[in-house]
Amino acid sequence: MYEEKATTPPLNSEKHLGDSSSLEKAGSDPHDYAVHADDDRYHFDAADLDRVQRRLHQRHVQMIAIAGTIGTGLFLGSGHALQNAGPLGALIAYCLVGSVAYSSLCAIGEMTSHAPISGTFPHFAARWVDPALGFAVGWNYFYNNAITFPTEITAATILLSYWDSNTGHQPIYIAVLCVCACLINLFGVRYFGESEFAFSIIKLSLITGLIIAGLVITCGGGPDHTRHGFQYWRNPGPIAEFLETGGLGKFLAILSVLVQAAFSFQGMELVAIAASETQSPRRNIAKAVRRVFYRILVFYILGVLVTGMLVPYNDPHLLSASGTAAESPYVIAMQLAGIKTLPGIINGAIFTSAFSAGNSYLFVSSRILYGLALRGQAPRIFTKCTKKGLPIMAVGFTCLFSALAFLSVQSTANQVFNWLVNLTTVGGFFSWATMNLTFLRFYAGYKAQGLDRKKLVYYSSLQPYLAWWGLFWTSLFILINGFAVFWDFNASGFLTAYINIPIFFGLYFGWKLYRKTKWWKAKEMDFFTGVPTLEETETPFVPPTTIWGKIFEFLF
Repeated sequence: MYEEKATTPPLNSEKHLGDSSSLEKAGSDPHDYAVHADDDRYHFDAADLDRVQRRLHQRHVQMIAIAGTIGTGLFLGSGHALQNAGPLGALIAYCLVGSVAYSSLCAIGEMTSHAPISGTFPHFAARWVDPALGFAVGWNYFYNNAITFPTEITAATILLSYWDSNTGHQPIYIAVLCVCACLINLFGVRYFGESEFAFSIIKLSLITGLIIAGLVITCGGGPDHTRHGFQYWRNPGPIAEFLETGGLGKFLAILSVLVQAAFSFQGMELVAIAASETQSPRRNIAKAVRRVFYRILVFYILGVLVTGMLVPYNDPHLLSASGTAAESPYVIAMQLAGIKTLPGIINGAIFTSAFSAGNSYLFVSSRILYGLALRGQAPRIFTKCTKKGLPIMAVGFTCLFSALAFLSVQSTANQVFNWLVNLTTVGGFFSWATMNLTFLRFYAGYKAQGLDRKKLVYYSSLQPYLAWWGLFWTSLFILINGFAVFWDFNASGFLTAYINIPIFFGLYFGWKLYRKTKWWKAKEMDFFTGVPTLEETETPFVPPTTIWGKIFEFLF
């Protein structure tokens, strides 16, 4: 552990907010921020240890925000959602979870606009809510993403079985993909940005092409010239039934796909986590967050709507558990329409999306571990960086989790692997809940200290209502995610659904008792120490002058 110190925030640090007299207006004394070193109520000023460098460009950030973690959860998971809840039920679930994901991203986006530093929302939670909350959510988030990394690698390997059904080759494919993902991250953030830029173009082209193809097929443009329209909303119906019949069964069907829908949205906050390594982070993160709303609306909501128009929810092909493009509702619709060439191409594109998502989760988990180490909540060895700003020890340690992908090879070990995987989405709900809770405390602190949120580069006029919305629903999702186990109780299913709750609160209360932490009061919150000013992070914006430059600026 390095020395922890409480420092008085310099008043001139407020210039990045545009108001150098906010504390005087609030009637606050700067020395009110000083706290005793025998408690852990203050944040760590880790700026002297932070060695990451800003190497991600605007185009990297924009593409990461739009498509960085789009993977099998969207391309294949939408079929499972359709099967379980029907077209309208899946649409309702995706709209609800999408609104919660957006509220969480708006919360972290505004806080990042204030403080684009390493550690991101776990540090914000420790700084403006309670250090114990930052510790709990930081380790929870690290674990979730470190486990999701080999999950996506496994999914990518299964997609390869579309062409090579020899199961003996699976360990070789796993090894090659793991090495490739680790090397991309070990080469540095610039290589990560370039790879994700290329993968994101493929993913956006795929989902756009699938939506257009789906609309063409449903309007009768396929080889069979059959117009589908909304016929599957009438027969077999708009909402499936689950566990019960009638209205209750339809309600439970919608609840049953909430967790699956959340897995599709998981990782949207990646763009904010990368802020400490982004050039002009406040301007670029603001652009990225504003565009995410349209990403949700077009790629998720419109995609699920089109899916429900292509295939009836009781189609036997949706029951396929192949893990390849064969279970994608778009591929099923193409096969039913007599289109034979595209499924293989789609499988290849989904393969790249699965690998890209795994690559992104490796990046995210390593940066969260690095942020925890910077502030004394993880071993200090993970703060070690190369001369080019790569947190080499954090990345190397996270790469070790790739070995878990080999558990999927053996049937008995695969049960353990699946159990670990099922924990990750529930852990994601804790992360979203913490983002919204932290924002509410951030909002209260700004108000108590007379600071003006409107002077931030990014702020949402819908706050704090969005944060309350997100906090309410994520808390409810945590409680109901395993409701089905109570209809046919089994210990394994119950533990998978709810063991994350005692783990999270065990981390929280363990650190709280160990360090005797307390919640920050609104007037005690430090908004300035270690936070770079606008002048320190932003470069002047140079508008494009050519037509191609303007198109590139609009897209990226």
